[in-house]
Order: sequence, then C-alpha cells, then structure tokens
Amino acid sequence: MSQSVSTIGVGYVGVSTSVGFAAKGCKVLAYDKDLAKTNLLIEGLSPFYERELEEHLQRVRRDGFFEIASNVEEAVKNTDITFVTVGTPSRADGTINLDYIKASTTDIGKALVKKEGYHLVVVKSTVIPGTTVNMVKPLLEKTSNRQCGEDFGLCMNPEFLREGSGLYDTIHPDRIVIGEYDRKSGDTLESLYNHFHREEKPPIVRTNLSTAELIKYANNAFLATKISYINSIANICEKIPETDIKTVAKAIGLDKRINPKFLRAGLGYGGSCFPKDLKALIAFSKQNNYHPSLLKAVQKVNQQQIDHVIDRIETQLGELTNKKICLLGLSFKPDTDDMREARSIPIINQLLAKGARIAVYDPIAISNAKVIFGNEVEYASSVPECLENSECCILVTEWSEFKELEPEDFIKKMKTPLLVDGRRIFDPEIFGQKLKYVAIGLGPPKIG
Repeated sequence: MSQSVSTIGVGYVGVSTSVGFAAKGCKVLAYDKDLAKTNLLIEGLSPFYERELEEHLQRVRRDGFFEIASNVEEAVKNTDITFVTVGTPSRADGTINLDYIKASTTDIGKALVKKEGYHLVVVKSTVIPGTTVNMVKPLLEKTSNRQCGEDFGLCMNPEFLREGSGLYDTIHPDRIVIGEYDRKSGDTLESLYNHFHREEKPPIVRTNLSTAELIKYANNAFLATKISYINSIANICEKIPETDIKTVAKAIGLDKRINPKFLRAGLGYGGSCFPKDLKALIAFSKQNNYHPSLLKAVQKVNQQQIDHVIDRIETQLGELTNKKICLLGLSFKPDTDDMREARSIPIINQLLAKGARIAVYDPIAISNAKVIFGNEVEYASSVPECLENSECCILVTEWSEFKELEPEDFIKKMKTPLLVDGRRIFDPEIFGQKLKYVAIGLGPPKIG
C-alpha cells in the first residue's frame, strides 16, 4: 500500500490535499510552477487564509512529511500516486480552460518515461465529463510512450472541499468518489484512502471516469440551486406582511427530503466553485445540444439578487450620488480571504456606478480587495471606522466579529443608521426597533 503521494498544483485544493495526507502520516511531495507560492510553503506559510492551516502545515514540514519538489519529474519519481490539483478557470464564454491540465499531464507523462514500475495518476481538479478519458489518458500515453492500465493507472477523484474548511474536509469527508479507468487503478486509490481514514472511512462510490467528473458538477449545481431557490422565496416573503424567510426555511428544512443546509437566504452564492462550475456545466450542456433551463435560471436569480438589494437601498435613500455607503465583509464567505466572485464586487461596482462613496472593512480580505478596487473605495481598519458618517451599512459577509454588534454600534457612528442585513445574522425585533433595518426575506410589519 502506497504511503507516498505527490500533488501538482498548490492552490486551494492542492494545499488542502497535501497537508491533509501529510497530517495522516503520508509522505507528500508538492510541486507548482509558481515559485511565490512554493516559497511560502517552504517557509511554512500558506498562499491563502484558512484558520489553523498554517499550524498544521508547519507541523508536517517540521516532521518531514511535506516537502516541495523542484520539478514534476522529482515529484513523480519519488512517489507512487500523483494527484493533479491545478486550476481549471473559466474562459470568457463560460467554457472551462484546460490549459493547466494539459501542461501538468504532459509533464507527468514525460516523468513517467523515467519512472520504474507502476504509477497511479489521479485527476482531482474539476474537469468536464470526458476530459480524463479523452484528453488526459491519450496525452499521458503519448508523452510517456506507455500504456494506461498496464504501465500506469488513472483515476478521477473529485474534491468536495468547503473554502475555509478545506483541511478539515480533506481529513473528514462525507464521501469519496473514485472514477477509475480499470479495477487496478481504483483498488490502488481506495487502498490509499483505507490507510488514510482507517476505521473512520466514509462511504466510497466507485464508478467510471466520466461519471465521477459529472458528480462534481451535479453536486455544486444542486447546492447553487438550493441557494437561488431560497432567495426567490425570500423575495416573495418581502411582499407579504409579517413573513420571515428564516421561519419558512427552518420549517421546510425539517422535511427529510429537503434538508436545512444551503437554505439560508442572502446575497447569493460566490466563490471559486459555484459560479465557475455552473458556467462550465451550462456551456458543456449546450455543446452537447442540451439547453439546461433550470441551471440558467439559477444563474439569473443569483445575478438579480444584487440588483434586488441595490433597489431596496435606493428605496430607502433615494439618489445615491455622494452618499457614503459602507460594507462589512468582502470575502465571498467567512473564514477565507478569497474574493473570487464575492458578492461584494458587484455590489461595490453598482454603487460606484451610481455615484456613491464606498467604505469597506473585512478582517482578512482587505489586501485582496485592494488589488480589485485600488483607490476607488476607502479601506477601514475596524468596524467603527468603516461605519463613520455612513448613510447605509450593508452586511455582506457573516464574520463572527460582526455577529457581536449591537444597534448602538451603528447608531453611534452612522450619519443615518440604515442597516441592510444581507446575511440575516441580526435579530429583526431588536434591530428593527432602534434603527432602519432592511433584511433579505423579511416582510413589512403589519399595518393597523
């Protein structure tokens, strides 16, 4: 049973996978062409923020379980299983960009020429159905001059990591999906996971390569659908006096067929996965002569949710020119500094287009926000500084420190205390009595 693995790509998935395996006693060699990232890892620093990740990274570095390879050949030659964990970003038309997959596959194939014995290649990056069997396999065979199934194995092993909890989810997954080229490939990978999880092994689904690829997309598309669905119901709630989406969501979530998770109304989904994967699945479907109306509607609802919130602000404030509006939270979710497809971006862009002055605060993501917005917005170093003399505050990201705020914190600092609770973290009864409080999915009070 192999206890040595390599990862090609040290983005979010690559680092979480590498540190997770190393934490369980597997020898890990990681490689990435981005020297800035690998140099950080050598110093025991993570390229991105996640609570406790650096602590675990430094421990596995110190214990000798996690090292950085100088090239792909070194990584492949000194391990038995190689995970491909490179990025698969969207192109302008929504289709998936497989350039990093092609490059890493070519490098692995060339390394296999100099590798003795059987080696398993595992695609962990999110790729459209058919990529592993129709592109990765022939490219590996061509560059290595070896036969898949005989000289090397091939699997597709999608990840289901939540940003901010990637390491935890690597160590404690709720299931493992193994798409296998042949039984030997699948057996080799399952053996690794048997060793990794031991008596805590989650359910394992073994299937073919293309089905495993589709499972990842279907999973994320379904979660995105739940979010857009509950936001649609939330917008209906706002039309009905004394109706609250939180109560509606709690009740329908008790139905075992529905489940309460991902039924939190708010500003919509963002991040590196849902938007990108939904675009790719829609584009892939169209290329195969199927038009996924439901998925397109999910996308549209998510885009319109920002318009809906801006409309509600204008209803309260009127013309936004030269009015100071502040945002609490910038990252797409708490416990990460990731700004990719964050809801704060379209909110800020729309407000700037309407002439508003913007102040922002986030505990972690300010440096990433500066890359996006430059000097177009004011960057505060604390909540009180951000609120100072503002005429509206939008709660965008539900960081823990924001949940401790009281109505007085807003009243003392704001010019006109108008709070838009975009994540429903405050008590409407308490906040609604002391300041202007607008919340996603909260109907107006009963008149008379």
